[in-house]
Amino acid sequence: MDSYYGYDFKNNDTQNRPGFLYSHARQNEFTVNQGLLGLRYDDGKVRGAFGIHAGSYVSANYAAEDQVFKHLYEAYAGFRPLEKAWLDVGVFGSHIGFESAISKDNWTLTRSIMAENSPYYESGARFTYELDPKLTLTGLVLNGWQNMREYNQAKALATQIQWKPTARLLINSSTFYGNEQPTDSVRRRRYFHDFYVSYAATDRLSLALVFDVGKQQAARLAGDNGEKYDTWHTGAAFVRYKLADQWTTALRGEYYKAERGVIISSYAPTVGTPDSFVRGGSLGLDYAPSGNVLFRVEGRVLNAKEKVFQHKDGQPSDSYGNVTSSIAISF
Repeated sequence: MDSYYGYDFKNNDTQNRPGFLYSHARQNEFTVNQGLLGLRYDDGKVRGAFGIHAGSYVSANYAAEDQVFKHLYEAYAGFRPLEKAWLDVGVFGSHIGFESAISKDNWTLTRSIMAENSPYYESGARFTYELDPKLTLTGLVLNGWQNMREYNQAKALATQIQWKPTARLLINSSTFYGNEQPTDSVRRRRYFHDFYVSYAATDRLSLALVFDVGKQQAARLAGDNGEKYDTWHTGAAFVRYKLADQWTTALRGEYYKAERGVIISSYAPTVGTPDSFVRGGSLGLDYAPSGNVLFRVEGRVLNAKEKVFQHKDGQPSDSYGNVTSSIAISF
């Protein structure tokens, strides 16, 4: 259970935060980001999971899903076709990204813009093979880019490589390829790569660097038959430091740049749509009074190239700031 209260400075008399933020997406309201209840089973040869959830994260991030599916966090069944391999089919967490939907598992309270605008969940088939304890390979066939139902007749393909050369270092490379437009729309191929590395420098200090880049076929001017792509790329740096046994602080710097706002504001931007460029940072403090309870507070500032944020009286601004607090409990 992740309960929270957030406040946006100079808010536009609404409880909704900017539309490209999906986790902890409400402000000036005591509410629940995610309440999750689930079961997992694994006997070494067969495994499965089923989980349901609700909250403001679900309301914002699953808005396009059918009502019968939007409260489904995960639901998959799998078995070992080989001694060191798993084959899972169903709905499961995304293979993309350094951050997940589970708040307590992330270094920062709020999610980076890159995490908010890449998949949190996927549906399809996942084949995982452990070459050795340090190297794991995964191949996936998916219904698409964060959707449980299929919206066209084309499946997406994806991969993941996780290498852990030492106990302190993890290197991840994830890819995605697919057409993410409805059947009655023009086909637009999407290519995407997610890379991150995390390093525990000491018992107290941990560092992480994340970089994503994607390209999607774009609308072209009349008479232009050449290949044209909208490109987006985004990066973030994380520093986490353990101040004491129960206290931890985390600093994040990030940017997000998207040609014609592809992905961040529109899946299919048109000719003439302006580019998007947002950058910012956050600083958070965590207190863990026990092993299964985490209290967090975080301040965040974003700055955009254009005036994309709505402030009081409907006035647009190029800056945005908020503070968010949360209590998360798990068992």
